[in-house]
Amino acid sequence: MGISVVLAEDNVLLRDGMARLVEAQGDLELVGTCGSLPELLDLVSDRVPDVVVTDIRMPPSGTDEGIRAAAALRADHPSVGVVVLSQYANPTYALDLLAGGSEGRAYLLKERVSDVDELVEAIRTVAEGGSVIDAKVVEALVTATSKRTSSDLERLTPRETEILREMATGKSNAAIAETLVLSERAVEKHTNSIFSKLGLSEERSVNRRVKAVLLYLAGSDG
Repeated sequence: MGISVVLAEDNVLLRDGMARLVEAQGDLELVGTCGSLPELLDLVSDRVPDVVVTDIRMPPSGTDEGIRAAAALRADHPSVGVVVLSQYANPTYALDLLAGGSEGRAYLLKERVSDVDELVEAIRTVAEGGSVIDAKVVEALVTATSKRTSSDLERLTPRETEILREMATGKSNAAIAETLVLSERAVEKHTNSIFSKLGLSEERSVNRRVKAVLLYLAGSDG
C-alpha cells in the first residue's frame, strides 16, 4: 500500500489539481479531500491518513487553520504527517508549525505546487518523519534574525552540531541524551551553547529551539 493522503483546500480548482497530481503518483493514494478545518479534522479521524496536505487559510475563519490543524493532529493523531501550503513566506507561521517538534512537518509556498517533484517529495519526506521548510521561508527567518548566515553554524563544535541534528528530528533533551548516551544536564548545557552561538539567547524558549532547527535545516540544504 502506498502513502495515504488527505487534501484540504477551499479553492476547488487548486484542490482538484492537487488531487490529480497525487493520484498520478504510483506510491501515493488519495483517500479524501475537503475544504475547511472541521471537515479536515473529521476526515482525518475517519481515514487516519499517512499525510495531510493542507492550505494554511481555510474556512471557517480564513486565518491559520492549517497551523491549527497541524497542532490538533500532533495531539490526537501524532503519526499523521502534515504539509502546510501557504502564499506567504512568513517565518512566524513556520515557527508555530514546528513549535511541537519538526518531525513529520513541512511548510511550502503554494508556488511550489506547480513543481510536481518538490511537492511530492515533501509528502514522501513527511511520511517518513522528516521535515521540509521552503527555502524562501528560511531566508525570511534568517533575514529577520539579524541577517544571520551559515557561518554561525560553523562555530558549533562537532558535539553541538550532533545535538542540533537530533533536535531537528523533533527530539526533546531527554530523548537526545538517551540517543547520544549523555546526561540530560550535558545536553542542556550544549543546547544553551548552541542558542548563544546562533544569537538566540534572548528568544523565548520555544521560539529559539525552533529557530535553531530552521537555521540548521537551511545550513544543511533542508
